[in-house]
Amino acid sequence: MSDEIRAAGGVVLHEGQIAVVHRPKYDDWSLPKGKLEPGETWEEAALREVEEETGVRVRLEYPLTTTHYMVGERPKTVRWWRMAVVEHEPDREPDREVDQLLWVTPEEAMRLLNYEPDRLLVRQALS
Repeated sequence: MSDEIRAAGGVVLHEGQIAVVHRPKYDDWSLPKGKLEPGETWEEAALREVEEETGVRVRLEYPLTTTHYMVGERPKTVRWWRMAVVEHEPDREPDREVDQLLWVTPEEAMRLLNYEPDRLLVRQALS
Protein backbone atom coordinates (compact mmCIF):
# COMPACT_ATOMS: atom_id res chain seq x y z
CA MET A 1 0.00 0.00 0.00
CA SER A 2 1.27 3.42 -0.96
CA ASP A 3 2.02 6.11 1.61
CA GLU A 4 0.71 8.63 -0.89
CA ILE A 5 -2.08 10.93 0.25
CA ARG A 6 -4.70 11.19 -2.50
CA ALA A 7 -7.06 14.15 -2.66
CA ALA A 8 -9.34 15.89 -5.16
CA GLY A 9 -10.95 19.29 -5.50
CA GLY A 10 -12.05 22.02 -7.79
CA VAL A 11 -12.07 25.54 -9.05
CA VAL A 12 -15.78 26.26 -8.66
CA LEU A 13 -17.09 29.02 -10.93
CA HIS A 14 -20.52 30.63 -10.66
CA GLU A 15 -21.67 33.85 -12.33
CA GLY A 16 -18.10 35.07 -12.79
CA GLN A 17 -17.06 34.31 -9.23
CA ILE A 18 -14.85 31.63 -7.65
CA ALA A 19 -15.41 29.76 -4.38
CA VAL A 20 -12.56 30.07 -1.89
CA VAL A 21 -12.56 28.55 1.59
CA HIS A 22 -10.86 29.53 4.84
CA ARG A 23 -9.38 26.66 6.86
CA PRO A 24 -8.98 27.63 10.53
CA LYS A 25 -6.53 24.77 11.22
CA TYR A 26 -4.02 26.37 8.84
CA ASP A 27 -5.44 29.93 8.88
CA ASP A 28 -5.27 29.97 5.10
CA TRP A 29 -7.45 30.57 2.05
CA SER A 30 -7.53 27.77 -0.49
CA LEU A 31 -9.64 26.03 -3.08
CA PRO A 32 -12.04 23.35 -1.81
CA LYS A 33 -10.49 19.87 -1.76
CA GLY A 34 -10.14 16.79 0.40
CA LYS A 35 -8.91 13.23 0.72
CA LEU A 36 -10.36 10.26 -1.12
CA GLU A 37 -12.33 7.79 0.98
CA PRO A 38 -11.70 4.04 0.52
CA GLY A 39 -13.18 2.79 -2.75
CA GLU A 40 -13.95 6.29 -4.00
CA THR A 41 -12.88 7.52 -7.44
CA TRP A 42 -11.04 10.81 -7.89
CA GLU A 43 -14.17 12.30 -9.48
CA GLU A 44 -16.48 11.12 -6.68
CA ALA A 45 -14.12 12.55 -4.07
CA ALA A 46 -13.90 15.90 -5.86
CA LEU A 47 -17.70 16.23 -6.02
CA ARG A 48 -18.20 15.12 -2.40
CA GLU A 49 -15.44 17.26 -0.93
CA VAL A 50 -16.53 20.41 -2.75
CA GLU A 51 -20.11 19.91 -1.56
CA GLU A 52 -18.96 19.24 2.03
CA GLU A 53 -16.71 22.31 2.12
CA THR A 54 -18.98 24.76 0.27
CA GLY A 55 -22.57 23.47 0.59
CA VAL A 56 -22.78 23.66 -3.22
CA ARG A 57 -23.59 20.77 -5.56
CA VAL A 58 -21.36 20.94 -8.61
CA ARG A 59 -20.64 19.13 -11.85
CA LEU A 60 -17.22 18.47 -13.32
CA GLU A 61 -16.48 20.46 -16.48
CA TYR A 62 -12.93 19.38 -17.30
CA PRO A 63 -9.72 18.31 -15.54
CA LEU A 64 -7.05 20.82 -14.56
CA THR A 65 -3.39 20.29 -13.69
CA THR A 66 -2.70 17.67 -11.02
CA THR A 67 -0.60 18.99 -8.12
CA HIS A 68 2.06 17.07 -6.18
CA TYR A 69 3.73 18.12 -2.94
CA MET A 70 5.00 16.69 0.33
CA VAL A 71 3.07 16.66 3.61
CA GLY A 72 5.77 15.91 6.12
CA GLU A 73 7.42 12.74 4.80
CA ARG A 74 4.44 11.69 2.66
CA PRO A 75 3.80 12.59 -0.97
CA LYS A 76 0.40 14.11 -1.74
CA THR A 77 -1.33 14.12 -5.11
CA VAL A 78 -4.36 16.33 -5.72
CA ARG A 79 -6.42 16.01 -8.89
CA TRP A 80 -8.39 19.13 -9.81
CA TRP A 81 -11.34 19.99 -12.04
CA ARG A 82 -13.01 23.12 -13.25
CA MET A 83 -16.53 22.88 -11.82
CA ALA A 84 -19.88 24.55 -12.37
CA VAL A 85 -22.60 25.03 -9.76
CA VAL A 86 -25.64 22.76 -10.13
CA GLU A 87 -27.46 23.71 -6.92
CA HIS A 88 -26.83 26.10 -4.03
CA GLU A 89 -27.73 24.86 -0.56
CA PRO A 90 -28.91 27.35 2.04
CA ASP A 91 -26.00 28.92 3.88
CA ARG A 92 -23.46 26.30 4.93
CA GLU A 93 -22.74 26.18 8.64
CA PRO A 94 -19.07 26.75 9.56
CA ASP A 95 -17.23 23.76 11.02
CA ARG A 96 -13.73 22.83 12.21
CA GLU A 97 -12.51 22.16 8.67
CA VAL A 98 -13.91 25.21 6.84
CA ASP A 99 -15.15 28.21 8.80
CA GLN A 100 -15.75 30.59 5.90
CA LEU A 101 -16.75 30.40 2.24
CA LEU A 102 -16.42 33.42 -0.02
CA TRP A 103 -17.50 33.92 -3.63
CA VAL A 104 -14.96 36.32 -5.07
CA THR A 105 -13.90 37.73 -8.42
CA PRO A 106 -10.86 36.12 -10.07
CA GLU A 107 -8.81 39.19 -9.06
CA GLU A 108 -9.88 38.85 -5.42
CA ALA A 109 -9.12 35.12 -5.53
CA MET A 110 -5.57 35.87 -6.70
CA ARG A 111 -5.08 38.19 -3.71
CA LEU A 112 -6.74 35.91 -1.15
CA LEU A 113 -5.37 32.46 -2.05
CA ASN A 114 -2.30 31.63 0.02
CA TYR A 115 -0.66 29.17 -2.38
CA GLU A 116 0.77 29.80 -5.83
CA PRO A 117 -0.44 26.39 -7.18
CA ASP A 118 -4.02 27.46 -6.32
CA ARG A 119 -3.54 30.73 -8.21
CA LEU A 120 -2.18 28.79 -11.20
CA LEU A 121 -5.27 26.54 -11.14
CA VAL A 122 -7.56 29.59 -11.16
CA ARG A 123 -5.69 31.05 -14.14
CA GLN A 124 -5.94 27.69 -15.94
CA ALA A 125 -9.68 27.38 -15.21
CA LEU A 126 -10.29 30.84 -16.65
CA SER A 127 -8.24 30.40 -19.82
